Parts: sequence; structure tokens; C-alpha cells
Amino acid sequence: MRISVNWLRELVNFTLTPEELAEILTIAGLEVEEIEDRRTWAEGVVLGKILQKDPHPNADKLSVCTVDIGQKEPLNIVCGAPNACQDIYVPVATIGTYLPKIDLKIKPAKLRGVPSEGMICSLAELGLAKESAGIHIFEREPLELGQDVRPFLGLDDVILDIYPTANRADAMSMVGVAREVAALTGGNLTLPEAKSFNLKNKKGELSLEITETQACPIYIGTVIENVTIEPSPLWLQAKLEAAGMRPINNVVDITNLILLEWGQPLHAFDRERLKTLGNSQKLNLGVRFAKDTEKLKTLDGQQRDLKPNNLVITTNNVPVALAGVMGGEETEVDEDTQNLVLEAAIFDPIMIRRSSRCQGLRSESSTRYERGVNLLAIETAVNRAIELLEEIAKGKATIQIKADARPDLSTQTIELRLEQIYQVLGKVRGGEITIADIERILGDLNCQLQSKSKNPQIWSVTVPSYRYRDLEREIDLIEEVARLYGYDRFCDTLPAKTEAGILPIETQTERKVREAFRGVGLTEVVQYSLVKPVKGEITLANPLFAEYSALRTNLLDGLIEAFVSNQLQGNVLNAFELGRVFEKNGEKPQERDVIAGIFGGEIFAEGRWLRGGKAQSMGWYEAKGILETVFQRLSLQVTYKPDSDDSRLHPGRTASLWLKKQRLGVFGQLHPQLRQQRDLEDEVYGFELDFSRLSELLQRESLLTPHFKSYSTYPAVERDLAFFAEVKLSVAELSQTMTQAGGNLLENIELFDQYQGENVPDGQRSLAFRLVYRSSDRTLTDNEVDPVHNQVRDALVKHFQVTLRS
Repeated sequence: MRISVNWLRELVNFTLTPEELAEILTIAGLEVEEIEDRRTWAEGVVLGKILQKDPHPNADKLSVCTVDIGQKEPLNIVCGAPNACQDIYVPVATIGTYLPKIDLKIKPAKLRGVPSEGMICSLAELGLAKESAGIHIFEREPLELGQDVRPFLGLDDVILDIYPTANRADAMSMVGVAREVAALTGGNLTLPEAKSFNLKNKKGELSLEITETQACPIYIGTVIENVTIEPSPLWLQAKLEAAGMRPINNVVDITNLILLEWGQPLHAFDRERLKTLGNSQKLNLGVRFAKDTEKLKTLDGQQRDLKPNNLVITTNNVPVALAGVMGGEETEVDEDTQNLVLEAAIFDPIMIRRSSRCQGLRSESSTRYERGVNLLAIETAVNRAIELLEEIAKGKATIQIKADARPDLSTQTIELRLEQIYQVLGKVRGGEITIADIERILGDLNCQLQSKSKNPQIWSVTVPSYRYRDLEREIDLIEEVARLYGYDRFCDTLPAKTEAGILPIETQTERKVREAFRGVGLTEVVQYSLVKPVKGEITLANPLFAEYSALRTNLLDGLIEAFVSNQLQGNVLNAFELGRVFEKNGEKPQERDVIAGIFGGEIFAEGRWLRGGKAQSMGWYEAKGILETVFQRLSLQVTYKPDSDDSRLHPGRTASLWLKKQRLGVFGQLHPQLRQQRDLEDEVYGFELDFSRLSELLQRESLLTPHFKSYSTYPAVERDLAFFAEVKLSVAELSQTMTQAGGNLLENIELFDQYQGENVPDGQRSLAFRLVYRSSDRTLTDNEVDPVHNQVRDALVKHFQVTLRS
């Protein structure tokens, strides 16, 4: 929110410079992101009067102006503006003036042979407009020539751009910021006052029907007749422009002024247009939820399809506005408007947030309603708006109708203990925060304190209505004491005893897994958890966008999309992701952590000259080797079993992964139909593992803590073993049996040959393994190796009935 320092000084007196004010606001939690010093934009620009305008002798589009700026001699200034004429008051940049918005320093010059002693300025050159058709002309007369023009243009001000946190709804108004400044500086607060209007509803002319009292607990409708629509006074326009708003007309500008001043959104309807739209001379205003078939054209010119979670304002049951967000174009106030219906309401923050997000529409009103508007300030804001409309727009308030179902806030108190304040906040410089300081700080925040007990000291605190959403618990009050006392006044004390921190075993496991996958050359990616909705997914009740309204059920789909996107840009994505997926377990949603990856494309692009310039795509065993390397780094013995359940993967080139009789996940080549549909590389492989299960099996100190194992300095003894085995027997099963039978002497098992065909029995295949035996303390002899090797042979025959060939 943009805060005008000049406007702030009207509400609270303080002597701080804008920079000092920004510092204390930031320390107190209202962060000031930018200070816009408008005083520098027109320093050296004075008020002048064009006494005479003559055509330039050497240029058709230039004129020579004689300008009086209150000095003995008038200035001779060459000007190219088409609206320059005699007897007008204009801003004049004198010699030596620097205009930062156009980066120009005024110097004596000759334009087409005629000397020029300054520049007559437009609003664009002074930073008040993006473009200007001509020089700026002051309308007020008489004006003192030579005086500084900045007060007339609102350039004697400094703007603080503050970003209140979501809990500080009160700081979304000038009055709220003024209260904060008064509490921080001790300055006297002078809030705008408004007279009361005792208005009644003439029977039958205006009625109110609110079907959703929870969504709209308070609604005030006021009829104001015989208004005159015209531009707002300059003081009003200047305040809106300082806050970043564009002046429109006096009625709309007044509603925007109240929005900025009190944080209470207002909306003005054209009464005659309401009657026309409702097809009746009697107006029945309503608040209800929209129907699917209804439409509304909002003030931004967009035709909007209303949804059931859109709260709408109606006239005779016809929608005329998105409640709390934006009005409708058909009831807009314009230059033909004579009579108004002024709306002021309190809407439920959650309802407005849902309605705003559903339509993808945010406004100054919705921003304030979403944070919460002060329930007790609505009458003050309405009365001030009526007073200004009668004064500036020459209207007359005639009818007012109310609906009030607000909760009683007067009974909501918080118990505050002095002992708890000391326990939470600790020591300050000079000892402890005194009781007088605590009572002063909370009193400055307009909290009402009543002492319940002296020993121990306990207060009963009633918070002001504009802070009831923020100050709800004892700890909130303690935070306010610390914030206004000053965080910089607390002692910096370290704990007496400190211990080195450790990472939880879960975090260590996760880091080890990530490191293993990065170590094999895979890039870690992070993708959105929200995806397009399809049948069976968990959908969000209040999504930000329709395209991202469901929770993902797997990671591989997102990785395939990323692979396609990278391939279109000429890149090959070999990546993995560790993230959470969400599934339905009956009616109850369930979530778990999954790790998935995708890889494919050419392995060694740099060595094509060795293959005659031909590309070599990643094969099954290269892809499987990537996973095998990861499992080896993690000291996991994973087995593979044929699998065809996943429709995204090739049914003949897919395996389920098992660890200690628990299914770990799946690995395989993408299905040819899927690759053809997405125009993917010939061979692309993917995997998806249950990280929660993997983590459970890894969380053992022996795996997480590295242990050194010395290499044997003695030579190995190799033996080859060939046999016929049934095709259904996997190499993993055979290797596991050989490992158990070989004991400590069997160091390695390697399959080096496989054959099916002639001279091999039907349903079998010929397998040849190389077995490596080694001891860490001696050179093995044949007499030591042969018995162990025979045990391996016997185990294969016993368990699998293989036919030995060697």
C-alpha cells in the first residue's frame, strides 16, 4: 500500500523524517520496500505566466514565449507545445534545474537561432503522467508568480510503499497506519470525523434480502439523490494519485478515498439503472450465491460466467455486482447519473477469496475483504462518504436500509500474565520490561486493560475491533509488547550450554539417496504437485487455476512431459525427482513419498566417429546399469521380476523391483505406442520407486555410516561354470544361490554367455558364469578352491535341477 506522508501528517503529528519513519515502521513489522521522494521531481520548477506568444521565425511548430516568473525581467522561452497561449499559468523549469524523470538538466540554449532561458513543463516531464499532449496549465487564479509549483502538483510529498503482513488487515488503510505511527511515536491522533445521519426507509421504495447472513453479516444501502457528476477537487485527486489510483469522477473518487482512508470498500450504483435492470420502480437489493447459468459484465469490460461460489449483489434477483470484488458495468456511475445507491457491507473473507480466485479477478476491495474489514468502523465510513457526497457532489441522502447480524466482540477478552511475558521475552537492557511499559504499550494500541490479580500480576485485555482478527491469544499480546518496546532493546544472550546439532536419520537417508542418483549423472528436478484433473485424482476445493486443480498421483507422468519439452528444444533430459504423491484410499486421501526417473537418448555423442557417425541409443542393459549402480552405492540387493501392469511401459521390457520380499517399484522402457504418440526417442526408460519403503530399509547405521574394507593383495582364482537351466529361472535367483553356497571366498559372479537354440533342450537356455575366488590373507590353492566350487555346483543342481556342462 502506498502511504502519503503529507496525508499521514493530517492524521497524526510526528516530527520524524520520512526515512526515520520508514525505519521504525519496518522494525515494527510494516515493511517499507520503497521510498518515493517526489520533492526531487520538480526541484527548481516555479510558477510562471505567459505574457506573450509569438511564432518562431525559423520553425512552424515552435513558438517564442515571454514568461513572467516574478523576476525583474521576463524570460524568453522557446516552446513546442500546441496548447501554449497568452495569459496562462504554467510550470517553468529555470536554468540549472534537473528533471530526474526525463534525466534532463536545463541549460541556456538556442533553438533554431532563438535563445531559450528555461523550459515550460508538461506533467510527463514532471513525472506525473506517462504521456502529455502539451504543457500543464494551472486553473486557479490569482497565483503568486515565482513560487514553488510542487505544493500545487502534490510534489511536496514523500510516498512510502509498505507491505503489511497478511495478519495486519488494519494496516491496509491510512487510519490504521496512523494508529500504528501514533503508538510508535507517541504522537496525537486526529481521525476524520463525520456527522451522523438519521435516515429512514420510505415504505416500499427500498428493501433488502440477504439469504447468506454468514457470508454478509452487515449491509447498509443508502439512496443519495440529485448528485452532480463532475471532476473531483484537486485535493481529492492529489490524494488518490499519491496512493496510485486514477481519478475518475467525484462520486467514484469519494468511494475510493474512503477505501484508502478507513479500509472500508464502498460501491456506488446508478439507481435508475438498477430499476431498469430489475424491471421495477421498487428496488429489492439482495446478497446470495450465483447460479451456474448466470452471467455478469464487470467494470473491467469482461463478460464473466458466474459460479456457485461467487457471492453476488442483486437487484430484484438480477446480479449487478461480484460482492466484495467488482461492480457491474450495467449499473456503473457515469456523467448521466443523478441518483445513487451507496453500498457498504462486511463480507466473509473466505467467501471473497474463493469468489475472487474463481474468477481470476483481484481488486483493491477484494484485497481488503480477504484480510478482514473492521466491523465497527462501517457506520463511520458510510457517514463520512455521505457527508463528502453532499458537500462535493451536491447530493442529498434520503433513504437508508440496514441488515446487521454482526457478532458481539465486547465480551471477547484475553488473559495476559506478567510472568509469561518475562518467560517469553527474557531480559532487556536495564533489567526487565516494567508493568508501566506494558500498560502504556497496550494502551497506545487502544487495548483496554483490567487488572485481575496483583500477585501474580494478571490482566484481562479487550482488543480494539480493528485488531480482533490479529490479536486472539496471549502470545499475540506478548508479541505486540516486544514489537512496540523495540526488538533492538532486548539483550543478546546465548544459551549457557550448547550442543552440536545432528541431522535426523530420515534426512540423512534422503540426502544419501539424492547423492546416489546425482552420482550416476541424473539431474534432480522439482515439479508442481498440482496437475490437470482427471478421473480418480484428488481435486482441490478452492484451486488457484482450473489447469492445476488436482493433486498428482505419480511422478513419472510429469517427468515424461518434461522429457518431451526438452526434446522439442533439442535437449535430452536424464533426470530424477523425489516428491510426494497423493492417492485415494477409499474416501480418505493418502500421501507418500516417491522417487522416479527418466533417461534415454544417445549415450556417447562425442564418440560417433568410432561408429561411422551413427548414433547409439541407450539400451536396456545400459539403462538398468544406471539403477544397478545406484543400488550398489546404497548397498542394496534388489531383484527383478517380469511385470506388465503399468500401461505406460513396454510389457516385455518391464520389471518390478523387489527388496527383502517387499515390492520397491517398477522399471522399464516406455511403451512404443506412448513413444509414438509423444514423438519420443526410440528408447526411453523410466522408473518409479516407493521412497518411504526404500527409506525404511536404508535407515540403518551400517548403511549410513561408511565402513572401510581393505583390498586383498593376493591374487584371485577364476573358475568358469556352464549349465543348462530353465528359461523361467532368473540370473538373480541363480546368482543368489551361488553366493550363499560360495561363502566368504566367493568374491564375484559374472554372467558372460547366454545361448538358446540348437543343441539346447526345449524350454532351457545355456548360461556361462565366471566365478572369482579370493582370500584377504593368503593365496588360495586348488585344494581350497575346488571344494567350495563343488558346493556351488551341487547347490545349483539341488535347488534348480540344472544340467552341468563344465
